Amino acid sequence: MSKLVFYNSLTRQKEEFRSINPGEVRLYTCGPTVHDYAHIGNYRAYIFEDLLRRTLTFFGYQVKQVLNITDIDDKTIKKSREQGLSLKSYTDTFTKSFFDDLKTLRIEPAEVYPAATEHIPEMIDLIQKLIDKEHTYTADGSVYFKISTFPDYGKLSNIQPDQLISSARGDSDEYEKEDVRDFALWKAWTEDDGDVFWEAPFGKGRPGWHIECSAMATKYLGTHFDIHTGGVDNKFPHHENEIAQSICGYGGPFVDTWLHCAHLMVNGEKMAKSLGNFYTLREILDAGFSPRVIRYFLLSAHYRQQLNLMYDPETGSHDSFNAAASALERIDEFKAKLADMKQHSAAGDLISRKTIELLDHSRIAFKDALANDLDISGALGVVFGMIKEANKRIASGELSNMDAQAVYERLLRWDEVLGVLEPDQTDEIDAASIEALIAERNQARADKNFARSDEIRDQLLADGIIIQDTPQGTKWRKK
Repeated sequence: MSKLVFYNSLTRQKEEFRSINPGEVRLYTCGPTVHDYAHIGNYRAYIFEDLLRRTLTFFGYQVKQVLNITDIDDKTIKKSREQGLSLKSYTDTFTKSFFDDLKTLRIEPAEVYPAATEHIPEMIDLIQKLIDKEHTYTADGSVYFKISTFPDYGKLSNIQPDQLISSARGDSDEYEKEDVRDFALWKAWTEDDGDVFWEAPFGKGRPGWHIECSAMATKYLGTHFDIHTGGVDNKFPHHENEIAQSICGYGGPFVDTWLHCAHLMVNGEKMAKSLGNFYTLREILDAGFSPRVIRYFLLSAHYRQQLNLMYDPETGSHDSFNAAASALERIDEFKAKLADMKQHSAAGDLISRKTIELLDHSRIAFKDALANDLDISGALGVVFGMIKEANKRIASGELSNMDAQAVYERLLRWDEVLGVLEPDQTDEIDAASIEALIAERNQARADKNFARSDEIRDQLLADGIIIQDTPQGTKWRKK
């Protein structure tokens, strides 16, 4: 029986996963700051977290996931004021876009999506706890956390004690690892904030970014829960600050397992607007790639390894997405063969011993790969290994129709984790028109009018229809 093992960022080693409550996992995911459209690098992290969620379910756990929406911070306030919009009007646009993108990429919904602006009382309550326990000080109306009161500060990000600058403080939500500072829990209102403020016992103002996740996570998951995830850039200062304020405020342990996803690179460089290599999901879709292809690419490398997107801006060549499309096409061709075979299963057919052995071996190998810190490369290797072996048996006539049915069902079971094997849901297809074009193409081929035949194939392909000539006739499917 495979046992789940995860690399815990807090201990910097692989550990066997044991949930606090048997059979149940409480999971917190750092969600987006809705100040702009998310880029595909952001979605690499959300797809990793989707793989984690699906894997936990695959192993029999009941998952309660909380994914927050940061709709108030320095950026959202600044940009909303620049555009003359209320904070809510400004952030609603990007919040809706985010949810649309999650659905497009087949990311399973979390149980709770708390918005920061809807949980200000919980943040005020936690800040008051920290004040009462003397972990804070006030300056110019703002409340700051004193990192000197938490000796374990720096363990997650591996910051050494001599790097800490406990006398420094700052109001900015984000800063570099070399610039450790006491951080703002509550920011006093200034004219730059406009009408964005709340009244609190410690003054008129708004929460700092870091306090938001602690308050929302503990409201829905309790003060001690199983897993916290995010991008590697969240590790410091955000997650480090979360740990400090949560343990000091609530007492006791906070999170047992921390998992962090590495960056998506573009031609070896980190994705950034300043480098001109910043791509939204919509831009990649407009380039002609399906959501399924994008998901496959973002899923295909281990979450702790940097994933490199190869793109030539001069030619417009998307090598990485083309490779993902080719991999899925291989899967689709195999599934089409199986679907055709299983339609002709005869009553009383039995699954062969060799197929049972293949399925048993691949089932164990697939699960073992996922159990090893979500080794997606290994899991996909098992999928393509089974396809290769089954294709050999189809070619030699060894795979029966019932064998094909069993293999097909195994693929569907695996897709509960992968979420890439089934075609994208599309608008209703005009099947009659497609069949008419195929009939015209077949006649053109019979007349040796290969130019027209190729023209029809290209037309169908441009419309997202792939055709395949088989001994049983021409088959077609949606790309």
